[in-house]
Amino acid sequence: MPLGSEKMASQVSVPEKDLSCPVCSETLKEPVLLSCGHSCCIACLESYWKQMESWECPVCSIKCYKDSMALALKNLCMPGEKVSVKHVCSLHSKLLTLFCLEHEEPICSVCEGSSKHKTHKCIPVDEAALDRKEELIETGLKPLEEQLEGFKEVKQSFEETAELIKSQAQQTENQIQEDFEKLHQFLRYEEAARMAVLREEEEEKSRRMKKMIDDMNREIAAILDTTRAIKKDLVSDDISFLQNYKDTLKRAQCTSPDPELVSGALINVAKHLGNLQVRVLEKMLKSVQYTPVILDPNTAHPCLILSDDLTSMRFSDEIRLLPDNPERFDNYRMVLGSEGFDSGTHSWDTDVGDNTVWFVGVVYKSVQRKGVVQTGLWRVGYYNDKYWARCPKGPQTVLTLENKPHRIRVQLDWDRDTLSFYDLDNNTHIHTFTHTFTERLFPYINIGSNLYAARILPGKASVTVEQHIIPPHVSPSSF
Repeated sequence: MPLGSEKMASQVSVPEKDLSCPVCSETLKEPVLLSCGHSCCIACLESYWKQMESWECPVCSIKCYKDSMALALKNLCMPGEKVSVKHVCSLHSKLLTLFCLEHEEPICSVCEGSSKHKTHKCIPVDEAALDRKEELIETGLKPLEEQLEGFKEVKQSFEETAELIKSQAQQTENQIQEDFEKLHQFLRYEEAARMAVLREEEEEKSRRMKKMIDDMNREIAAILDTTRAIKKDLVSDDISFLQNYKDTLKRAQCTSPDPELVSGALINVAKHLGNLQVRVLEKMLKSVQYTPVILDPNTAHPCLILSDDLTSMRFSDEIRLLPDNPERFDNYRMVLGSEGFDSGTHSWDTDVGDNTVWFVGVVYKSVQRKGVVQTGLWRVGYYNDKYWARCPKGPQTVLTLENKPHRIRVQLDWDRDTLSFYDLDNNTHIHTFTHTFTERLFPYINIGSNLYAARILPGKASVTVEQHIIPPHVSPSSF
């Protein structure tokens, strides 16, 4: 096929008679399309209707309605212009001016009267296009635009989350460096102290040994003097030897006891090195605080501000801009502990101060984080000047307390299905829930006033040393 033939094939010349006005017989100017499918100049049609005093088609006399007129494409009526094949009927070479609703396709005025379409409802193409454009806008474009806006919002949330990740990493890095610097300072101090003790022992035992060496030097010098005198007497004449014999023998027999190395003269190496790391660790644990519950900032409501060490929280009237990640609570002003429990006995103490709204307790890992929490939560607290105990699917219980608690102990016995609360200040029991727990439970704090910060109280940490003891009835040879 010659170059450009494809482009030429996509266009076709429309006979000039098909572009002529049936009223003025000239090329259509500002044409309008009537519901019957015929076209006229708009000026000719208005003049014709004015003369006839009725709205009829000048060609077929079918009654038309003014609101059903549609302006045809001007470029279809320009002399010498080519018309796209898409706009012309392939069977009749007529303009596609109608739309068959049955077959959902454009047709020409001749097709409308054919056996294929004569029983079908047809409307002008511009009307059909307008209807379908409106439908496409409603069912296609608008949902896509709404989805686009949703994606943009999610992208913005992702970008904010990415920035928060960087901020969290930097803050965490700073906190790690600060904590390790404290440990390094402790270890450096402890190393210097232990080295000082070692040097002190070294100096003391070195002084003692130097004294013993000096004593030995004096003893050796005295013996040498005695041996020289004896040797001198041995070479003297017989009369002088015999005359001095008793004194010489007495001096020779007057010797000091044999020297011995006293016990404890050496450095007590075992004392300095034995279980050194364990002993340093034990001392280190006494100098640092252990908190049984560490708060998880990724679960905290945006109104809660956590301390750098994640052991305390305070309420703020200002809502911080934080990612709405799945773990975060968006309704209740609450935060969870970072570790959960699904067995054993656990306890932790919380200081709620004089806050006017607070709750402490446990929640299931699967607890609803968005909206109102309906299930999976056991707690006691203070609200509306009353103390409450609340649990899933159970009535709210008003508690009668003689004293106002500030420090609350939560004690969970997962295996025995109990959760108890105690007032540490007055050493009294507050309430106990009995429930067969089926999921991992996480500590939680809910605070709704900004009077005081609520904090997890530190506990005691210790190093456990495992000892192997052979039962008395077991022979060591059996190992």
